[in-house]
Amino acid sequence: MPDYGHPLRFGTFITPSAARPEAPVALAQLSEELGYELTTFQDHPYQPAFLDTWTLLSWVAARTSSIHVAANVHNLPLRPPAVLARAAASLDLLSEGRFELGLGAGGFIDPIVAMGGPRRTPGQNVAALEEAIPIIRGLWDVDERGGLRVDGEHYQLAGAKRGPAPAHEIPILIGGLKPRMLRLIGRLGDGWLPSWAYLGPGGLAAGNAAIDEAAEAAGRDPREIRRLLNVGGRFQEDDAGFLQGPPAQWVEELLPLVTDDGVSTLILASDDPATMETFATEVAPALRERVAEERGTRGIAVADRVRGAAALAARREGIAYDELPPALAENAVEPGDRDYRTVRSTYLRGGSPGLVLRPRTVEEVVQAVAVARAHRGLPLSIRSGSHGISGRSTNDGGLVIDVSALDGIEVLDEGARRVRIGPGARWQEVAAALAPHGWVITSGDYGGVGVGGLATAGGVGFFAREHGLTIDALRAAELVLADGSIVRVDAEHDPELFWGVRGAGANLGIVTAFEFEASEAGDVGWARLAFDASDTAAFLEGWGRTMEAAPRDVSGEIILGAPREERLTAMALLLVDSSDPDTVLERLQPFAELAPLLDQSVVLAPYAAVIANAPGESNSGRGAPFVRGGLVEHLTPALAGELAGMLRSGRVHFFQVRAVGGAVSDVPDGATAYAHRSANFSLAAMSGNAPWLNEQWDALEEHVLGVYLSFEADPRGDRVERAFPPATLARLKALKSRVDPTALLRDNFPLATPAE
Repeated sequence: MPDYGHPLRFGTFITPSAARPEAPVALAQLSEELGYELTTFQDHPYQPAFLDTWTLLSWVAARTSSIHVAANVHNLPLRPPAVLARAAASLDLLSEGRFELGLGAGGFIDPIVAMGGPRRTPGQNVAALEEAIPIIRGLWDVDERGGLRVDGEHYQLAGAKRGPAPAHEIPILIGGLKPRMLRLIGRLGDGWLPSWAYLGPGGLAAGNAAIDEAAEAAGRDPREIRRLLNVGGRFQEDDAGFLQGPPAQWVEELLPLVTDDGVSTLILASDDPATMETFATEVAPALRERVAEERGTRGIAVADRVRGAAALAARREGIAYDELPPALAENAVEPGDRDYRTVRSTYLRGGSPGLVLRPRTVEEVVQAVAVARAHRGLPLSIRSGSHGISGRSTNDGGLVIDVSALDGIEVLDEGARRVRIGPGARWQEVAAALAPHGWVITSGDYGGVGVGGLATAGGVGFFAREHGLTIDALRAAELVLADGSIVRVDAEHDPELFWGVRGAGANLGIVTAFEFEASEAGDVGWARLAFDASDTAAFLEGWGRTMEAAPRDVSGEIILGAPREERLTAMALLLVDSSDPDTVLERLQPFAELAPLLDQSVVLAPYAAVIANAPGESNSGRGAPFVRGGLVEHLTPALAGELAGMLRSGRVHFFQVRAVGGAVSDVPDGATAYAHRSANFSLAAMSGNAPWLNEQWDALEEHVLGVYLSFEADPRGDRVERAFPPATLARLKALKSRVDPTALLRDNFPLATPAE
């Protein structure tokens, strides 16, 4: 196989000299500036003249922003694989997916032994490497339950905890030349990393043949394995041998290594800035052009990722995987892919979609919608941030369009406080970006929620009573409709669709950008109060009465769970929009008197600190916890009593009362598709027993104005009717028939079905 069709990349191989420790770092930074995709360093821990490679890699990753980093290659006998796996995943997370793991079996036995390493024969070193690779991958596999246990000849693990999971699929690049190493690469490696100086005549072809044969015998496609090559030379006017001449000569001599020998990553071994610059500016561009011409002539398709037999076997029936547009396919995730675990589920719910499309541009969103139209028989979920309490941002066997890559945050007009935000941005990122301006937008109560889901459903948050819902700050939106058309809506451009997006957007299109008018806010009072709420009915009634009487600059929520040893506790989260300590304490005092306090914390902080409560990616939900929600005007004695009985049962493990009212109620009922604006509270209850919770919640129907669909998982057919009053629903259905007449977007509490 002369050309494996991998994209052509270029890297540098820099000496980790300790004599001038700033020098290798500067050369790595220069590599990035010159456009190299990878920078590497040798790893000889026994060499006192060298910096420790792991420390250097970490420092370089922190001092760069786009270039990938790797060892060339790690000395396994002095890097225990379990520790190596954790270090690799950690650096990959810290560098946002820019780490590649180079591994070697280890040579120079005596220096290794001198450092306390094992004395092994060359054959034992290969066997140890073969044991190490599954250990490393096993510790990255956080989806696998239980600790990792290995009883090998060279490594033993007695239940090692898995994780952390790396930020991306870390490729394992293996350096080696001997037949046994080449066969190991074919079975287990993601890349072959030899040096030209050690190969000898025909070495590349012979090595590739051995790797390919071993890969095929293991059921792998040889194209799964990238071919990298360390090269070195000198630029000069005359031809003095291989890579000893002008740049044009280098291009001609490197070209067959790519087109005939399958090398796709050429790594320049040099510490000379001038050589690095000449290679980057004169050799690399010309070589890319020549390779593209050759591939075009030969009809060789370029693919960065090749799925092996195991991954292909995991594909689901009824999905045309091989017909995806190339740009969309490049970032798509299938069930057999290693990073499927990061996209299959959401914050709370497990899922097993057949294909997750991750468009990075509006045009790719258009392509993703076309794929959905071509697969009308499959479930379709739209996801922005993975929180999805209602559970509809994942599915089983269907398609997910994940727009999390559209996460830009841009100030459009400082004077008007106008900001443009992508649907994939998380609210804690938005708050951090707005904080220097002294601005806020109502944004739920959890920083990990994606903008897209909240800003199309309503958006109940800590500033709702003062500034309204998230949708009340929305001034324009850009959407991709079911037919693939791109539209911009606001008060003047298709105001009817703009009306519908604010409360029922998930049924009408995929929003690719929002424009908000932010509100002004400085530091806020932030309180966490823990109560003994054993007298639950009185506490709930008192909470409701106190919140309704509070000034609008006060908002918050209470969270209760199952009782423990007959005592039921409540956690209150309260925000006071004031930076004056006396005002904050005055506002909080009526709440503090509602029930015996068990604990309290009150601070002044920027809103960005309040909402920065999502520690990282959280797409690890399992199962399907059942949620019911409702909007109510008051926590009346009758309602509080019924809720107390439900909570005392112990079957509700999460119950929340969020404050609405205030500025939310100032907006006329028909101004947006979001309805029931007279409600002062939003309720949500979660239980593992769906029939029981349905029975309990249905009994509360007389108290409930309607449903907020983001906190509703009931699959029964009247949820849409309970979310939207008759006049609003009729208007929405007419709008649906115009923008999505075939009901492509039908899996998130649909306004219409294809039959309609």
